[in-house]
Amino acid sequence: MLKNTDIHIRDPFVLPVMPEKQYYLYGTIGPQAWTNSALGIDHYTSPDLQSWEGPFPTFRPPTGFWADRNFWAPEVHVYRGRYYLFASFKAEGVCRGTQILAADGPQELFLPISDGPVTPHDWECLDGTLFVDADDQPWMVFCHEWIQVGDGEICALRLSEDLRSAIEQPYRLFRASEAPWTQELNSKGRKGYVTDGPWLHRLASGDLFMLWSSFGTGGYSVGVARSASGEILGPWRQVPEPLYAGDGGHCMVFRTFEGQPWLAFHRPNQSPDERPQFVPLRENELSPAPT
Repeated sequence: MLKNTDIHIRDPFVLPVMPEKQYYLYGTIGPQAWTNSALGIDHYTSPDLQSWEGPFPTFRPPTGFWADRNFWAPEVHVYRGRYYLFASFKAEGVCRGTQILAADGPQELFLPISDGPVTPHDWECLDGTLFVDADDQPWMVFCHEWIQVGDGEICALRLSEDLRSAIEQPYRLFRASEAPWTQELNSKGRKGYVTDGPWLHRLASGDLFMLWSSFGTGGYSVGVARSASGEILGPWRQVPEPLYAGDGGHCMVFRTFEGQPWLAFHRPNQSPDERPQFVPLRENELSPAPT
């Protein structure tokens, strides 16, 4: 059995699976995150978020797969009875993009369902996530990278019903610098404002929030934006202070089998020390609960 401290991943994503009552943990494989080659994507399983078995293979690139590095930020969503894997990929001379893959169960190997990424092929993109609106329309929310546009953007892309393709041009929801807590990053001589890891969460009240990550005075941080309309296209208003500012981020929200919402994120942000962190939330305030 492995403990959380034994698992070196970034961008943790937790999928609770019934009726087996197992939590499936996915994430960017830490030792492969920044290399020019990647073997695939793995997952772990646990009954209690503390003791884990794995890693088990989730994706292995088939012959001729378009990407060979930066297999980042895998998320697995249940949509219309199937399991869909959203993950970012890249190759030399090819823009990073989010590909969608599918399988009949979370323990099976996922296979691509489209030819290349669903995000625009001439955009540097990452961290695509699935959102299904009140009309049962699927969307991908993703980041247009700061390394291409300077001021990182979070965008929304309307998807086909089978999730195989985009059916409209992307909508820009907001830029990173619109949040008052963000700071300009200077990395390897390149300056800009980062957007990472969007996650949509609707409260029982109907309010629609987005959790996303960037850099502030506390290092890598989790910010919150609220849709003024309650719909995916906003307009989006930034909460002035980050939800979490302790050198950790790229979060998502899941519910335990008892119904308690929890936040998953990695901390710290510096390789090779990243580990998955799980924190209970007070949903009425969207704030971390005491542990």
